[in-house]
Amino acid sequence: MAWIQIRIRATESTADAISDHLMDVGCPSVTFMDTKDTPIFEPQPGEVRYWAETTVIGLFEATHDMQAVVDYLKVQPELQEQFHYKIEQLEDKDWEREWMKNFQPIQFGERLWICPSWLDVPDPSAVNVMLDPGLAFGTGTHATTALCLRWLESLDLSGKTVVDFGCGSGILGIAAIKLGAARVIGIDIDQQALDASIDNAERNGVADQLEVYLPENQPSFEADVVVANILAQPLRELNEVILGLLKSGGELALSGVLEEQAESVAACYEHQATLDPIAQEGEWVRISGIKK
Repeated sequence: MAWIQIRIRATESTADAISDHLMDVGCPSVTFMDTKDTPIFEPQPGEVRYWAETTVIGLFEATHDMQAVVDYLKVQPELQEQFHYKIEQLEDKDWEREWMKNFQPIQFGERLWICPSWLDVPDPSAVNVMLDPGLAFGTGTHATTALCLRWLESLDLSGKTVVDFGCGSGILGIAAIKLGAARVIGIDIDQQALDASIDNAERNGVADQLEVYLPENQPSFEADVVVANILAQPLRELNEVILGLLKSGGELALSGVLEEQAESVAACYEHQATLDPIAQEGEWVRISGIKK
């Protein structure tokens, strides 16, 4: 099917209303893009935040009357002062196939690969995790996930108990099992993340070694390894909880942290852990160490 899209310049305060107006005129899909590559820092749970300069993109079937869309939008209060837009005809493609082209096998360290299920694994003798993009965060493409995967790949996990704190898609826990961990415990506040983790573990044949829990339901235990790829603020606030999951001498990795946040996060853990030099990829860092 052929499609056409309209791109509208918006602000943090007008983006949501413009999205509603697009829906009013029959737009089946609205997306938001950062106009000027401005990061958004740690929205609160349930909070939706937009960039100071946001591009709102409305997608329509190619036969839709776009002049009627423009006429409707330009009289809306949010667009009275300035209405900057661009209409673009999209090439008629198999968009599902085009989307799939964006995902290729990725190697982490010497032996770990994350592979989409529709592609052949590059090295059958390697440690291969089959994982498709989905609703829960974590496919290996983001720097924070990559930092954690490389760290796990560097450890001897044979027979160990690993906690994936904020498990998302389950990618870190599944990788840990395939790297030799005997037991992985995934913890997340989102039931959807727990469901995704179990689904992905089943696809990789390791579901019998993965346990998942909401925080209020998790059992008491002490793990050999804890990896927490979440955000700086919860890492700071939950430092005692996270450290409490780890036995003395156990290994710890924290990510989801921007470079400028690293010092404040590390300060919350250095009283109970001997920390390693910070690892960095782009603007993101990983803090790791051993519990005293």
